[in-house]
Amino acid sequence: MSDGEKKHIATDRKRKQAREQGQVAKSQDLTSASLLLAAIGAIYYFGGQSASILVHGMKSAFSHTRLEAYSAQDATHELLRLAGQVGLATTPILLLMLVGAVAINVSQVGLILSPDKLMPKFSNISPLSGAQRIFSIRGLMRLLFSTVKVGAIIAVAYYALQAHQNRVVGMASMSVPQIASAMFHTLLGVCLWIASALFLLALLEWMFQKWQLEQDLMMTDQELRDEMKELEGGPKVTDRRREVSRQLAVDQVTNEVRAADVIIKTPHELAIAIRYDPATMASPVMVAKGAGLLGQQICRTAFQSRIAVVERELLAKFLYQHADVGQEVPATQYRAVAEALRDAGASRMGAEH
Repeated sequence: MSDGEKKHIATDRKRKQAREQGQVAKSQDLTSASLLLAAIGAIYYFGGQSASILVHGMKSAFSHTRLEAYSAQDATHELLRLAGQVGLATTPILLLMLVGAVAINVSQVGLILSPDKLMPKFSNISPLSGAQRIFSIRGLMRLLFSTVKVGAIIAVAYYALQAHQNRVVGMASMSVPQIASAMFHTLLGVCLWIASALFLLALLEWMFQKWQLEQDLMMTDQELRDEMKELEGGPKVTDRRREVSRQLAVDQVTNEVRAADVIIKTPHELAIAIRYDPATMASPVMVAKGAGLLGQQICRTAFQSRIAVVERELLAKFLYQHADVGQEVPATQYRAVAEALRDAGASRMGAEH
């Protein structure tokens, strides 16, 4: 594969950057279809109550008992009362539509605020960029979905009317209120069929947009390497981190050495720190070990802290290879370690006298 081919799944960092720039999978048609379904549901559940409130308000406003000369104050009061009833009738429907619109948008992209999307871009008004968008795969898919949606609306509307054919034919023998009710329920049913079809098509379009976004966010080998370098901070930052890590390790070893009772070393590079308290410990424990510069640091710390250093080349090599820091020394080396502790004690007593 070529180095410029996108073959790596986008990292979390790139996804976050794309999201901050407003590059997310979002279908406006899915929002519109959901809003239409919410409106139909709201009208179905609250339509009768809202209609009763509106009819009552209109009857009261145009009643013959109120067709007297109105003053400006009376007219204002009547208009405010009528507006209040209209608001009371439409609030449940509008509120349910608002909740539906917010819910579908949040379910698509979550809560996101992208200032970059508000900034004007020349590419948005460039004829060349516009032509590229139209004739791109995404543009062709949108055209295909639009064509399918128009066909779906026509087909669904036809079959929905066919399903309500008996009700439509029966309107000839109905009274005016019955005709109004039948027409309302017929139109509501047809709209529900159309809205459901649009919702399914919009859902498919949104799934395609998510797939297309994943393809757009995929990374080449070079992009992945560049991002790894940015995360690591470059050679200087990497070297600095390693230096800090080494210093922290040395500081930890230094603190452990200061609590040791004896340092067992070879003539040149190895140093083993042993601690043993007969009152609280069953056997000696290795608290630190090091080779090379770290071994020299252990010996310097021991000298500064007045901890005895004894030279036992074979013992130091064995402990360095077969024992771990924080663990008890092997039982086979108890006698040798005890002798080193004894010599260290004798050395301390001699130094005190």
